[in-house]
Amino acid sequence: MAGEGSARQFAEAGADLALVNVTKRFPGFTAIDDLSLTIPAGSFFALLGPSGCGKTTTLRLVAGLEEPTEGRIMIGGKDLTDTKAYQRPVNTVFQSYALFPHMSVLDNVMFGLRRRKIADAGQKAKEALDLVELGHVANRKPAQLSGGQQQRVALARALVNRPALLLLDEPLGALDLKLRRQMQLEIKDIQSEVGLTFLHVTHDQEEAMTMADTVAVMNQGKIEQMGPPEELYESPKTAFVATFLGQSNLFGGEVVSSTKDVISVAVAGKELRVPVDRAVAHRGKVTVGVRPEKVSLHQAEPATDSSRGVIGPGRVLDASFTGVSTQYLVDVPGFGEVTVFAQNTSHGEHAVEGDEVFLSWSVEHAFGLADMPPAEDRFLNDTSTGAMAVQEREKIEQELEGA
Repeated sequence: MAGEGSARQFAEAGADLALVNVTKRFPGFTAIDDLSLTIPAGSFFALLGPSGCGKTTTLRLVAGLEEPTEGRIMIGGKDLTDTKAYQRPVNTVFQSYALFPHMSVLDNVMFGLRRRKIADAGQKAKEALDLVELGHVANRKPAQLSGGQQQRVALARALVNRPALLLLDEPLGALDLKLRRQMQLEIKDIQSEVGLTFLHVTHDQEEAMTMADTVAVMNQGKIEQMGPPEELYESPKTAFVATFLGQSNLFGGEVVSSTKDVISVAVAGKELRVPVDRAVAHRGKVTVGVRPEKVSLHQAEPATDSSRGVIGPGRVLDASFTGVSTQYLVDVPGFGEVTVFAQNTSHGEHAVEGDEVFLSWSVEHAFGLADMPPAEDRFLNDTSTGAMAVQEREKIEQELEGA
């Protein structure tokens, strides 16, 4: 990575972002519903959700490509709700790199600086390329670069403008899996070095958890839960978060007893325990959840133990070897189909399709929710992400006209 000098050059521009009671209505539906959110300066924030959840609309509102129906958008403490897109201290990195093929890498990075008649455009562009470790390809054309290198050039072109806020719109979606994972770590390192505020919009759960300090899981125009990735994964608060951020086994039942430490939920003739501090509701109907990798598979019924939840017998419907683990699908009467991820080690029990098995997990790994996933599809069509790149080009043209 670049030295401390270039890091200081970029760090000075970071700013916080605040959305205050923002609502965005389109004919026939509400895309954003009274959303309030504060992203601290210098943080890496991920807005995670499925297509139609409102995350792209949120990005467009921050970029100035849409106007909110209600509410305010603040950057660095300044109200920019009515400020034109090209006047905002914001840059966007898209999935499509949109580099000029006839220009060198260096010329691509300093294109905007030259048009704005910024002093030392060449030096600033070289610093940005050094930051993304591409100074050695400055004179090449984009077609001579790999996909990952082209994405880093696009990132350098955005960073060279020293925006207070950098928006990332599914920036790694066009890369293959191995390169995408490498770029996740590289972009995180760059963000840590330059100190800018990054807002990353994605539907990829692994990408959000790998890169972000804070993740907000969005659904139907609202944030269902927000916090550090580990907290959201280990202690989801809603069925949507539990099933969208990774996989979960969910069992609905009634609370039949409780102590200061655990609640007991009756499900299909069994009592499943959940720690009180990991349960959203402590009485009435509760959904008990457990992640597949927390579940153990047994060929014989385990001994009764108050520290473990046990269900079964069930029948193995499928056993799929995936390399690091074997994924089992087990049909347990009264509980439905239960997913188990068993790590592939030299120890432990293995099963094949048709085997009768029992399942268990540590009570401390269970969580309690107050809702169950609905049977119907919850997602509405969001506005197209493809139009964002076109509007970004229009934003640049407006800025150049105003220069």
